Amino acid sequence: MSKIAAFFDIDGTIYREGLITEVFKKIIKYELIEEDVWHNEVKPVYLKWDRREGDYDEYLLKMVDAYKQAILGVSKEHIDHVAQKVINQKGDRIYTFSRERMKWHKEQGHIVIAISGSPLELVSKMANKYKMDDFRGTIYETDEQGCYNGNVIPMWDAVSKQKAINELQAKYDIDLSKSYAYGDTTGDLTMFHAVGTPFAINPTKELITKLMEDEQLKEKINVIVERKDVKYKLDMNHIELL
Repeated sequence: MSKIAAFFDIDGTIYREGLITEVFKKIIKYELIEEDVWHNEVKPVYLKWDRREGDYDEYLLKMVDAYKQAILGVSKEHIDHVAQKVINQKGDRIYTFSRERMKWHKEQGHIVIAISGSPLELVSKMANKYKMDDFRGTIYETDEQGCYNGNVIPMWDAVSKQKAINELQAKYDIDLSKSYAYGDTTGDLTMFHAVGTPFAINPTKELITKLMEDEQLKEKINVIVERKDVKYKLDMNHIELL
């Protein structure tokens, strides 16, 4: 009998911010990279997004590029240690709605899977913390000495996430028509198309615009916005972007 799955993005969907930013702060604290890397390359990008200037996808790609350069030549063992510290200290900062949905899916016996653009080192530990059944994340490759070599296998874009879902469907014999997906950016669109019940959690403006133009998704998407201690469900037929 085919199984039902719930696919969760992490950054901005489960976790309230971006885990990769927290890793930057830690690797500087542990002096694995120079502090100038943060101040000159990463912080300006982060602050631009924090001021809501520019779009999230642009911020994400710049952040990923800065991260790739920052960890070049750093031992994976060190980043694994940093990632665990980040999850231990920040892993509870998640949206109430997402926490409730993960709990509900487990109670239903569904397969709960993380598919995230965050580094695999972070995704694996976040998935373990919330007792997910499987996970996929961005792979930063290492050389024979176990140090990062600058090569990246992404998991932040729609194409990569579609490939991951296809692999997971075959692995677990998943009935996608009865399954669920949760995301917040345009990189999650293929996940939304793939399942019967998609949820856009605190979606970016770019994602909302795409959803409004997509008649197929517009009819089945659930749009959830959580602010402070209040959760809202929006009607796609009555959203007006300001």
